[in-house]
Amino acid sequence: MEESEATTKIPRSRQCCICKDRRAALKRPKTLEQICRECFYAAFEEEIHKVIVDNQLFKPGERVAVGASGGKDSTVLAYVMSELNRRHQYGLELFLLSVDEGITGYRDDSLETVKRNEIQYGLPLKIVSYKDLYGWSMDEIVKAIGLKNNCTFCGVFRRQALDRGAALLEVDKLVTGHNADDIAETVLLNILRGDIARLGRCTSITTGEDGKIPRCKPFKYTYEKEIVIYPYTYAYFKKLDYFSTECIYSPNAYRGFAREFIKDLERKWCKACVLLEGLNRGLPKLGIGRTRGRNGQQRDVPQTNGGMKNMESKQRGTLDF
Repeated sequence: MEESEATTKIPRSRQCCICKDRRAALKRPKTLEQICRECFYAAFEEEIHKVIVDNQLFKPGERVAVGASGGKDSTVLAYVMSELNRRHQYGLELFLLSVDEGITGYRDDSLETVKRNEIQYGLPLKIVSYKDLYGWSMDEIVKAIGLKNNCTFCGVFRRQALDRGAALLEVDKLVTGHNADDIAETVLLNILRGDIARLGRCTSITTGEDGKIPRCKPFKYTYEKEIVIYPYTYAYFKKLDYFSTECIYSPNAYRGFAREFIKDLERKWCKACVLLEGLNRGLPKLGIGRTRGRNGQQRDVPQTNGGMKNMESKQRGTLDF
C-alpha cells in the first residue's frame, strides 16, 4: 500500500505551486507560476474580479452591454462577466451587443457563434449593422475604395455603431475585450502617429466618462496569452464556443505592424503564441502537447508556415497536458 502511494505521489517540481495537490499543467505567462488547470481558472477569474472591484467599474442595478464579436476575447469576457456577476452578486443586467459590418465569409459566420453564446449564457443579444445604420456594408465600401484605408473606415463606423447599439439597449456601461496586449499596441500606434491626445487616455480602464455611455476594459491587465489558454483548457470541463478566423480585410491594417513589432521584441516564441497562430489558421491543436517523450527524449514541435523555428525547450506560457 505504501509503495503504491509512493509511486503515485507527484514530484514536488511538478506540483501546482498554489494548491500543492494536483499536477502542474501550465506555466502562467503573467507570473511564471507552475499551476494546475483548476488553479489557473480560479486565479484568472479572481484577478478580473479584483480589477472590477478595485476600479469600481460597476454599480448594482446597472445595465451593461458586452461587446461581442464571437472571437476569443469577447467570448471569454462574456462568459467571465456572466460567471462573476452570478458568483459575486454584482447585480448587473447583462446584454450581448454585436456589430454586423457586412463582411461576407467572416462576420456572418462569427455572428452565428454569438447567437449560440446568447443561448449558452442566457444573455439577450442585440445586433446592429452597417447597412442599416449607414446604408453601406464593408463589402460595398471596399468595392468602392479598395483595400487601402478600409480599416480606418471600419474602425470609425464600428465605434459609432457600438455607441448607437448601446443607446438602443439603454445600457449604463459598455464593456469590451481589449486586453493588455491590445493596449500596448495602441500606445505604440499613438506614439508612431504623434497623437498625444489619444496617448494620454488610451491606457485608461474607463473611457468616455464625459459621454452618455462609458466604456470599460476589465481585461486591461490580462495577457492575451492567458486569454488564449483559458478557453482551450476550459474545454476539458465546459466548451467555450468562439470563432477564430481573422477578418479578410485586416492583413494590411496598420495595427498589424505594431503587433508584429511587439511580438519581435519578445524575441522568443512560446507555445501560447503557437496556439494563437493555430487558432488564426483554423488549427486549434497546433502547439499543444509535450515537447519531451515519456523517456525524456526530445520530440519535434511542428513548424508553422510563418517561418517559426522549432522550439527545443519549454518557454513562457507553455501547456503540458
